[in-house]
Amino acid sequence: MKTSTRLLAAAAVAACAQAYAQTPGEPAKASYEGNVFRPVKVEATDARVAGLRAPGGFAVTKYAENLGKPRMLAVAPNGDVYVSDRDKGTVSLLRYVQGTGKGGEAIEVARAPDVHGLAIMDGKLYIAAIRELYVADIRSDGTLGELKTLYDDLPDAGQHPNRTLRFGPDKKLYLSIGSTCNACDEPNPESATIVQVNTDGSGRSIFAKGLRNTIGFDWHPSTREMYGFDHGIDWLGDEQQKEELNLLKEGADYGWPYIFESGKFNVAEEPPPGMSFAEYAQKTAAPVKLYTAHASPLGLVFYTGDQFPAEYRNDAFVTMRGSWNRAEPAGYKVVRVRYDNQGRPVRFEDFVGTWLTNNNQAHFGRITGIAQHADGSLLVADDSNGVIYRVAYTRQ
Repeated sequence: MKTSTRLLAAAAVAACAQAYAQTPGEPAKASYEGNVFRPVKVEATDARVAGLRAPGGFAVTKYAENLGKPRMLAVAPNGDVYVSDRDKGTVSLLRYVQGTGKGGEAIEVARAPDVHGLAIMDGKLYIAAIRELYVADIRSDGTLGELKTLYDDLPDAGQHPNRTLRFGPDKKLYLSIGSTCNACDEPNPESATIVQVNTDGSGRSIFAKGLRNTIGFDWHPSTREMYGFDHGIDWLGDEQQKEELNLLKEGADYGWPYIFESGKFNVAEEPPPGMSFAEYAQKTAAPVKLYTAHASPLGLVFYTGDQFPAEYRNDAFVTMRGSWNRAEPAGYKVVRVRYDNQGRPVRFEDFVGTWLTNNNQAHFGRITGIAQHADGSLLVADDSNGVIYRVAYTRQ
């Protein structure tokens, strides 16, 4: 039976924040409130997988299974797939089996506590944990050489321990560091940021800040502009804070924890030190698109392959892991972000889903990492049932 728990029965923050965003002066402090509903986990049976909806001509199959809790994915040029499991502290290799649409048996190639983010460049695999960033040479058989520590002084984890990595078109390495809390004044300036790190371990700098937890980010293939999906603040009601798709620019502040969506004030917190909410709002960058609150965007990748029809090129695909902080579940699907010919995001469309079942009372997957395979298909990880899915276009 569905259960929904009302917490801190106070004034509705969703209504308050909207009103305060339009009211001069400093608003009175409000309370947090919200709902909790976690759909029951069921198995990812063949019948349930067959029921996943996708556009005509696309097929969704299991690329690999029985993987524990797979999180982030990185694909080598030869099709080898690396997958992290933060709970086990492992990185595993799935060698590409030509012509099968499946990966081979998982082989553990690295082990370190809390490993999560993965990125490949110039024959090396970079691996992010909570406070550490490692690098290892990729051998000809896909296994790894010795893990070398580049950094061991990243910020503490707190609420968001899931560091992610990606190389930009400038061949610089970018690292997302989530906030330690739902909403607070962070003591460490590197928390709630994306930082640019040197691959020799010689230093790093904050690229963008005010980002609660931007796990998924990538660069548009044509404009080379950087986009990321930030997680909204919890306990602002079922419909707030919406998830934010941001155009990420060097030196920009995206408002967390004081400003959210398009200029609303988080009145459940104190104003920023030394200024009003309104003054701080003038310093922040607004999101380019908003998505359903609490859907929990995890992975984001722009499609550059030629297996999908041409209309899909240069669009982004996002894994929405699924909500817990709202009465009716949201997410549990892969979403397509349509971009126009000028490289601007114009709308969201459901692409694959939903992993909800039993009238939304249960789920058979909470999807996490997403990557484009060397053959042009998309791979999607599920850390709930231990599956990696393959989304391929089969109708030529």
